[in-house]
This record gives sequence, structure tokens and C-alpha cells, in this order.
Amino acid sequence: MLQVMDKTSLNTQFNPIATKIVSDTPGRLRLRIAAENRQAEKMQHIANFLTAQPHINEVRTNIHHGSIVINHDGKNGALAEILATLKDIGVIFADITHGNTEAATGISNAVIDLNQRVERATDGTVDLRFLFPFGLSFLAIRQLMIKGLQLEVIPWYVLAWYAFDSFLKLNTVNQTQTTSLRK
Repeated sequence: MLQVMDKTSLNTQFNPIATKIVSDTPGRLRLRIAAENRQAEKMQHIANFLTAQPHINEVRTNIHHGSIVINHDGKNGALAEILATLKDIGVIFADITHGNTEAATGISNAVIDLNQRVERATDGTVDLRFLFPFGLSFLAIRQLMIKGLQLEVIPWYVLAWYAFDSFLKLNTVNQTQTTSLRK
């Protein structure tokens, strides 16, 4: 299905749209749009522009997940033409997780959520920044009492160092936070 686009839509300038190729199989390409570009207008503009291309059979978008699925004829050079077309309309291929993998981002979000739950459950008395070093300190003391000063598996002083170091790192307040708290 070939759609004719007017000249004004071709001349519309976009800010770069960060995108990641999630899946590339013969005849099918799946993209993930960065969260800050998941507006219906932007994604629909991309879909309309791609649908007008002769070698593309179907384009489906999912705004909530930021995905665009492109079904194409799979002939030689079709993928290169699709990628060139996407670049022409302002799509750039980049790491859209801003330095973290999706798995790392998911784990970070899970730990943040767990920390908030612990803080709510204890009415703000403790959080994971206290409980983690406390747990390591407890293990260090237990290891010292049970094993003595043996240098096997995990010595007590290693756990003690981790407890001390993690407490400092997790409870360090930077200068800007201190300044804003004093005001």
C-alpha cells in the first residue's frame, strides 16, 4: 500500500530521535524508541514515512513500549534502504539506556523500589543504606567468633572492611545536598 505524502511533511525537521535495533530477522525489523521520544506524533510520523516506501509491507507501532515493527520484503538491500530512510528523517541509532543496559536499569529500579518499601515499613527509621552495611558487620562478627582469625574462605576483616566502606559510600552527602539542606 503506497501512500502519497505532501511536501510539507517531508520538509518537517525533527530533533534526533534516539533508537535501538531490538530485533533484525529477514523481512522484519523491530526498533525501540528512547523514552523521551515516545510521543504519538513522532512515532506516527515515522510509521507514515516508512509505510510510503515501496519495499515495506507493514509498520506497527506501540507507543507504551516505544516499539516500531517494520515488515519488509526482505530482498537484498531492503534493510540498508530502511536504515537510510530512518536516518533521513532524524532517527539515530544509539544506546538509549544512557550508559546502562536494560538489565542494569531494571535491577537498579528494583533496588530503589525495595529501599522505598523498607523505609516506609520502618517509618523512615532505617533503609537499605543502613541495613546492608549492618548485615555485613553482623557477618564479620559472626565469622570472627566462629572461625577466629583463620584466613579461609571469607575472613572477618574483609567483611568488616566491606561494611565500613559501603556505609561510607552509601551515606556520603555531597556538597550541593548539604548546602540545600542548610537553607
